[in-house]
Amino acid sequence: MAAFGSVFMPQMALSTFDGEGWSNITHVAADQLSLHPGAHVLHYASTCFEGLKAFRHEDGSVHIFRMDANIKRLSQSSRLLSLPSFSADMLETMITGIVRHYANEVPVPPGSMYIRPTHIGTEPAIGKAASPSKTSMLYILLSPVGDYFSGGARPLRLLLEENGSRCAPHMGMVKSGGNYASALQPILQARAAVNADQVLFCPGGDVQETGAANFLLIDGDEIITKALDTSFLHGITRDSLLTLARDMGMKVSERELSVDELLERVQKPTTEAALSGTAAVMTPVGTLIHNGTEHRVGSGTETPTITKLRGALNAIQWGKAADTHGWLTKV
Repeated sequence: MAAFGSVFMPQMALSTFDGEGWSNITHVAADQLSLHPGAHVLHYASTCFEGLKAFRHEDGSVHIFRMDANIKRLSQSSRLLSLPSFSADMLETMITGIVRHYANEVPVPPGSMYIRPTHIGTEPAIGKAASPSKTSMLYILLSPVGDYFSGGARPLRLLLEENGSRCAPHMGMVKSGGNYASALQPILQARAAVNADQVLFCPGGDVQETGAANFLLIDGDEIITKALDTSFLHGITRDSLLTLARDMGMKVSERELSVDELLERVQKPTTEAALSGTAAVMTPVGTLIHNGTEHRVGSGTETPTITKLRGALNAIQWGKAADTHGWLTKV
């Protein structure tokens, strides 16, 4: 089976901004782009993206999950990177148009069609390190994907890193490629040193996020996660899971969480921890590694609340439960 996100539909939706206006939306070959080697994105990282999914329901209809939230976040990322602005209606038309074009290719659950809107600065000007790109390109890639946990959801091992951050604090809420690049070396080093799957960045003892996902701690009927600020990504899956937890009567605490409190709470046998994100929805964490010591999270294997929350979200996405929050857009 091909790696997650490595197979693409033959065409993508595309529009370009020439400094004055956006071009008509077109569907073009998805295996190449024409860029000047001096394009702003290649030198000064003027790039942001989104990740969302379309799901096929039992009646054959196709529905995109929380598209409005992803459009809003891409618009925010573009603004914070000083990329040209676009209308929400244009991006929605691009997304729904290309998904509709390949509606017959959307896999049945637990598979889905992964959607990757991307916005890049294209102005050929290598002297603009301190100035934004006047031109840009917006495109939508589609990738049919299977079950992220085809081999079963294995509890992850996280290294707690108190001396470094995933990215610059004022850039955390931007979904930009540069943030993922800055976290790559710490992750690779953690894998080599302690066989960790990911690094949980906790600058100054403040529990934030991993290189590619938000972190959730579950203690009984309470979910604890860092309150939103500019230092980390405002995950849409995170928001969805917290909403469902409230629906179930759980207490949701969005506040500061210290490493000391985290390590104390995970000693309880019923405590659970998870990473949340579009690809895997909710992944259990079984071990935290801190200053050379391994700390098992709860039982290390039993994750009833995670299973319940992930199942509730999947049920909405797959059309097996009522969409009471208006999260699905039929294409």
